[in-house]
Amino acid sequence: MDPRARDHNGSVPTKPTNKKPQVTAAPARRRELLDTAAEVFAEQGYNATTVRTIADHAGMLAGSLYYHFDSKESMLEEILRTFLDELWDGYDTVLDAGLGPRETLEALVTESFREIDRHRAAVAIYQKESKQLAVQERFAFLAESQRKFEKAWLSTLERGVAERVFRADLDVRLTYRFVRDTVWVAASWYRPGGQHSPEEIARQYLSMVLDGIAVREEQQEHRST
Repeated sequence: MDPRARDHNGSVPTKPTNKKPQVTAAPARRRELLDTAAEVFAEQGYNATTVRTIADHAGMLAGSLYYHFDSKESMLEEILRTFLDELWDGYDTVLDAGLGPRETLEALVTESFREIDRHRAAVAIYQKESKQLAVQERFAFLAESQRKFEKAWLSTLERGVAERVFRADLDVRLTYRFVRDTVWVAASWYRPGGQHSPEEIARQYLSMVLDGIAVREEQQEHRST
């Protein structure tokens, strides 16, 4: 080493840097900001939402928001990953439980409504934006999750048909699409803390899907006697 590179104390001087120190939000504050961003994305749409809009809703300057997140893309990614990670924690627990096909379907539906209760805004964003976002490399995990989701539901329905729990003439792909869309669309009207718990909504939904809404013949006969 060139001795001229040392300072008068004999140590190698450090190179000055203009890089600002990274500021990390406390977990509670970070969660609060992400919840605010999720609500704005869900209401206004991702493309129409700016960092300034999110900051306004959070009661802070846009520049201050950049101390916590480097872009609105980062915020959206964390919102969706958090939702999907929790969803798959619940789904994997159900799928690994060794339940029968009907019980598996019931548990998957119930877990879905619980996730809507926990992450209503994130579900709404996923419903509206995932198809467009999934083609971007940063959000490729959305397409992978969708493939896993489809496989989980189709295999459950196919197992139910094979085990004669569900009708032999059931179109499993059509049924999957119907259940998928009718469950997740609840994010557009469901509000946490409302009259019905997610478990109660799941029970009512499953009753309609699995048993129908018409009175059964034996019930009609019982009423007429």
